[in-house]
Amino acid sequence: MSPAVDPIASFLIGTVPVYGDAILAPMDGFSDLPYRSLCREFGSSLSYTPFVNAMEILARQPRALRLLDFLPAERPVVFQLFDSDEERLLKAAQSVLDLQPDILDINMGCSVRSVAGRGAGAGLLRDPRKVARIISSLSRALPVPVTAKIRLGWDDRSHNYLEVARAVADHGGSLIAVHARTRQQRYSGRADWDAIAAVKAAVSIPVIGNGDVQRAEDIQRMRQHTSCDGVMIGRGAIGNPWIFQQRERHQVPSAEIVATIRRHAQAMVSYYGERDGLVLFRKHLVRYLQSLTVAEETRAAMLSTTSLAAFEEHLSRQERLQGSPSRLTRGRPPR
Repeated sequence: MSPAVDPIASFLIGTVPVYGDAILAPMDGFSDLPYRSLCREFGSSLSYTPFVNAMEILARQPRALRLLDFLPAERPVVFQLFDSDEERLLKAAQSVLDLQPDILDINMGCSVRSVAGRGAGAGLLRDPRKVARIISSLSRALPVPVTAKIRLGWDDRSHNYLEVARAVADHGGSLIAVHARTRQQRYSGRADWDAIAAVKAAVSIPVIGNGDVQRAEDIQRMRQHTSCDGVMIGRGAIGNPWIFQQRERHQVPSAEIVATIRRHAQAMVSYYGERDGLVLFRKHLVRYLQSLTVAEETRAAMLSTTSLAAFEEHLSRQERLQGSPSRLTRGRPPR
């Protein structure tokens, strides 16, 4: 029998191999351990934690530290931190090394006022020299690769993404993820894939593209358009883990969608407890149900219950009602 041959990595982050080109984006409130691990099984090639406040890490706040939970099967795992203070970022990064992340990422893309307004997240884009200092300090001090997730700039008058990208690449950064919108745009307007292509042409480290990937076919379209090494999927992956299998939603049988809803809900309850797990699951469930024809009374009951037994009963009713159009209404198609 010939020896097993390791698959060829799609790209390297420092010395960390990444297998596959589709990646679940770090999303506050969505990319938690239950959903990340599900998406990894479906084909997402990296696990990014939601962004965590460096100040909360240094204060050892349980909520912040729990955001860094991960399963061994999720590796490679990327811890994403945010802050405006260079020294705090370094101390926080050093303090989480005992949790054994594979990669450390600095969030330079969050557009929320409470983050960007105090100079963290996308606020860092206004000072490329500070970006360079942060990446240099962390890459020299940490034994794991340091990466950054950026936007195109603060607003339409300051598209300085190439300067920021070079600040990352020239000062020890191992990868750049580019959300192809400005802070001012937030999630409106079209993502500028040409800008991702420009970053890829300007730096020698891997580049991940992000923005307007809603369908499985968009993954390869972005790669072909930009030559990026990987594609990061945020809103298009909510309630749609099949995108990481390169499958469109309409290709997934209703029975498989229902089975995945059940599995995801059970994972949320197992991790957070019954009440909190089901409440936190609702934002996922809304998106899952858009792919099904669902009785209005069943939909309302599933979105309001805090009992797993009741949820399972409603889900089973949905399975039984499948194919009875007189009792059902179709949800709006996913955006």
